[in-house]
Amino acid sequence: MSKNQVRIIGGSWRSRLIAFPPRTDLRPTPDRVRETLFNWLGQDLTGKNCLDLFAGSGALGFEAASRGARRVVMVENDPRAFRALQQNAAALDARTVELKRVDALEFLRADGGTYDVVFLDPPFRVDYLPQVFSALIPRLAAGAMVHVEAPRAPALPPQWEVWRSGRAGAVTHQLLKWTGHET
Repeated sequence: MSKNQVRIIGGSWRSRLIAFPPRTDLRPTPDRVRETLFNWLGQDLTGKNCLDLFAGSGALGFEAASRGARRVVMVENDPRAFRALQQNAAALDARTVELKRVDALEFLRADGGTYDVVFLDPPFRVDYLPQVFSALIPRLAAGAMVHVEAPRAPALPPQWEVWRSGRAGAVTHQLLKWTGHET
């Protein structure tokens, strides 16, 4: 396996490799974090609508599709990363994956879908999370779960609950539950 590849760890595409361009700001979610995340979510995502908002390598979105998600929307604005996502989706014959080349915040404003599981791994050099949290709310299904990777745990707005959390090297990862539909 080259350094610009990552292995899908579960589901129907288990052990398949996906490639991504060499970029210093593109950090695929490590195997250990993905394994933990999908243990937290349950291994089977059958019937779930998922959003990989800063898709990058696509590791989380392809992992969700591999585990039976009904629909996986992967949003990526970088042209090189987007081309790699297209090539990986074609190689996997990923029929439940929809690729969108657009800015994440623009996507959230224009999209009309709702999502059960959302993956947020924005570029660390920009503090996107406060804007993303508020723009994401209309896109969340009741009881939606949101996985966040960041250099430190983000300040959470009201109606978000930390369901699980962990740390891998210099990165924190949290699985948040949206409780806004419950009030």
